Amino acid sequence: MTDAPAPAPERPAPGSRLVFDWRKWDGSPHWQHDCVFLGSDRWGDWVGQRSGWRSVRPGRDVTVDVDNVTLISPSGEWAATFNPAPASYAIYIDIAWDVRWQDGSPTGIDMDLDVIRARDGRGIWIDDRDEWEEHRVHYGYPLDIVTRLEQVALNLERAVTEEGAPFDTATAVHWLAALDRLAPA
Repeated sequence: MTDAPAPAPERPAPGSRLVFDWRKWDGSPHWQHDCVFLGSDRWGDWVGQRSGWRSVRPGRDVTVDVDNVTLISPSGEWAATFNPAPASYAIYIDIAWDVRWQDGSPTGIDMDLDVIRARDGRGIWIDDRDEWEEHRVHYGYPLDIVTRLEQVALNLERAVTEEGAPFDTATAVHWLAALDRLAPA
């Protein structure tokens, strides 16, 4: 497994600090994660977050208690966060819309559905279907996007279950090592 030789021109240099800025469909703020750009590979772009860094959203401010790395899919339809033990979720995939780079940082629209692999015996599942149903009406998600993202969630659930790259342990370990190199604790 090798890192891409150089980031695309619109990407920051590996090791650059940034904020991953999530919003909701109507443009309202959602999560903002303090991160560092790690690099790119054939699956997309990777950012990392060190233990002790912040994730904030309206009404909530969290200090992260375990290092994590996030893969930003080139499709712009999801971002997968990989958490080492002892975190209860090994993989947490945010189904998204329009995840892209803007002004040197990733930004995207959180679309409610999540695919999760837990370590505590709960297995793998698609989460927040109730929120998805509520928000698709409240925000008026277009039907073609609803249909597409429901299929994306099912495909990701299957891929996580199969444990092939990038949803295998080795890929996450590789990028967690990159986090250690580029943003020492």
